Amino acid sequence: MKNNISETELARLISDDAMSFRNRIMLFRVHWLTILMITVLVTFLAGIYAVRAPDVYSSITMLRVSKPQGNILEAPLIAEFSDQKSTFVENEIEVLKSYSVREKVAHLLIDSLKNNRFPEYYVIFSHDGQIKSARPALRPVYEIVKTLSKVVSIEQKNNLEIINISAESVSAYEAALIANIYAKVYHDMNLGFNRQQTMNVREFLENQSEDKHKKLLEAENAMKDYQEKGGIVALDAQSNALIGQLTDYESRKNAAKIELTVVEKTLGDYKKELARQEPRIKDYLDKYAIEPYLEELQKQIAQYEVKKDIALNNGTDNSRAEVINSYNMKIDQLKESRDKKLEIFKAGMLALSSDEVKQLVQKVLDAEVKYHGLSASYNVINSIVRNYESEFDALPKRTIDLARLEREKRESEKLYLLIQEKYQEALINEQSTPGNVLIIDPARIPMEASRPNRKVILLVGIMSGLLLGSGFVVIRNIFDKTVKTPEDIERLNINLIGWVPRFEYIPGGGENASEFIVHYKPNSVPSEAYRALRTRIQFSRVNWNSIRTILITSSSPQEGKTTSSVNIAGSFAQAGKRTVIIDCDLRKPRVHKVLNQFKAPGLVEYIFEKASYEDIVRKTETEDLFLIPAGTIPTNPSEILASAQFMGLIEKLKEDFEIIVIDSPPILAVTDAEILSRIADLSLLVAAAEITEIDVMKRAAELLQHEQGTFIGILLNNFIYKNGYGSYYKNYYYYQSPVRDKKERLLTFSRH
Repeated sequence: MKNNISETELARLISDDAMSFRNRIMLFRVHWLTILMITVLVTFLAGIYAVRAPDVYSSITMLRVSKPQGNILEAPLIAEFSDQKSTFVENEIEVLKSYSVREKVAHLLIDSLKNNRFPEYYVIFSHDGQIKSARPALRPVYEIVKTLSKVVSIEQKNNLEIINISAESVSAYEAALIANIYAKVYHDMNLGFNRQQTMNVREFLENQSEDKHKKLLEAENAMKDYQEKGGIVALDAQSNALIGQLTDYESRKNAAKIELTVVEKTLGDYKKELARQEPRIKDYLDKYAIEPYLEELQKQIAQYEVKKDIALNNGTDNSRAEVINSYNMKIDQLKESRDKKLEIFKAGMLALSSDEVKQLVQKVLDAEVKYHGLSASYNVINSIVRNYESEFDALPKRTIDLARLEREKRESEKLYLLIQEKYQEALINEQSTPGNVLIIDPARIPMEASRPNRKVILLVGIMSGLLLGSGFVVIRNIFDKTVKTPEDIERLNINLIGWVPRFEYIPGGGENASEFIVHYKPNSVPSEAYRALRTRIQFSRVNWNSIRTILITSSSPQEGKTTSSVNIAGSFAQAGKRTVIIDCDLRKPRVHKVLNQFKAPGLVEYIFEKASYEDIVRKTETEDLFLIPAGTIPTNPSEILASAQFMGLIEKLKEDFEIIVIDSPPILAVTDAEILSRIADLSLLVAAAEITEIDVMKRAAELLQHEQGTFIGILLNNFIYKNGYGSYYKNYYYYQSPVRDKKERLLTFSRH
């Protein structure tokens, strides 16, 4: 099946689109004054807001946020991928927006009052709707926190590791203060979080250092007391050597125990965090870390390392070098086997984990390896210590007491010095642990307000006014069901006989003169429109010579049928046709007023034989134009118009006049017009632009389209041609109309 559009159909579519566009332009041209008024009103309101709106200052702090890389003594654990940076920064932004951060900022803002005797604050004070107050009240913390969420904006810059913290306030000083405090709170919080682990280690070593120092003092005092009581004051060389070796390995054992405790605590913290994020991976790591094969490797590595240390203290230089090289080779082989197994495990674990979990898994694995290594070393050293203790217990009884005191003293001294060394390392490690937040550009006090931009506000007001005005016109047009243009009639497949533009005021002529325009201003555009209408009426029927009576009616009151009747009759009279107009609106007659005649005697008096034919037919100021007024208003107009006497009058008038124009009541209001439409030779329906509803007009046309076929079409009255169909009329007006007085003003057309 082909979907090709024919040239005719395409031309029709293009024509419809062009007509639709033209209708929109016409709509805006017709209602330009409404659009202008709405635009002026909205612009005026925008101007008031622009003038009264307080100046708001904005200050920005720029931060660089990167992933934690540990302290300066540690290498990076895992390579960082660029596609993970955005997610990390987004997480940090959520931390910045948290209630806890805003609460700390609020407290620091309140504390800053102590250092500022003349604070220029607005956020933390309540001003009762005013920017400045003589005695402002300090807001509660929860209100300040709530306000901070409105005046502080946090955003990532161009998908980089840059975060901008922007604060707004009516005080330039306060805007910069809020932004800087916000950055400081986040920086300190981040630094404290990153140093938490090293701080725990440092505190533990600090406590151990104090404890070992006390034990050292106790050992020294005990030995001094023993010597003062007259005991042995010196040991032989063999005993000194034994005590030296024993205390050396015992201090190593204690140091390994302390370090093992630190690693165990660190490992526990890592596992807790891993269990919180990925419990299944944590359980799997627990099973893997205690694997016998790994423990055996760690034990062998520890044994060879201890043996290497013993070899360093014994033998000649040549023998020591050979033994140490042999131990190093064996240690390297064992570590290589251990590392291969670990790498296989890491590859599988890290590929299935998120970025944060990868870091935790890496830390847990490193801590596990270190823990098992220390544990194996501790066990090997402990066995050596037990061997030396056996030799120590075999010393002579007289020297064993002094040897024990000397041993405790040397052991406490070495352990204290070792712990002090570890403590200093931990202290340096803690202080060297950097935060991953860097304040690049602190907020500064702005010199100019960031908003409101008064020029932009006015421009937005103008644009909004145009949009609102246009939207109002369009929406009103959608819901407005009245006839507006000739096309509205043609779309209903009803013949449009012609249209008449809105009348202009005729100076000095009065209201009636302005209605009877073909007489008082025959060279005007409306007069030419009526003459064109006269021509179309004449050519509406082939047998025009047999046409004598023309009925003029409307669908509803106030649509200008009487004015149209008078001007149509006047245009025929001006063409030399002997014309009479009958006012058959026996309820609200107006023709006599327009033509400056008396209402009675008229048609009603003639029907009831109270006036003669000559009494009711009156000559008007226009040559060849006569009038039969309605007369006294009767109680039964419909019966009068349907009577034989009225039919007889029409026949008599046909003998004396060439054209008979009948002005009737609205066809939908009463049945008079429907009766007259069956008597007249032609029927014409008058509709007023922007007054007559389309459905009402359509119903009236249906009543006139009966079997007699007298209905010739609709006359669109009160049409604003200059905004709609100006091309034709403007050209005609240029040739037909004299120069108009600029003082002439528009008269709203009488719709009676």
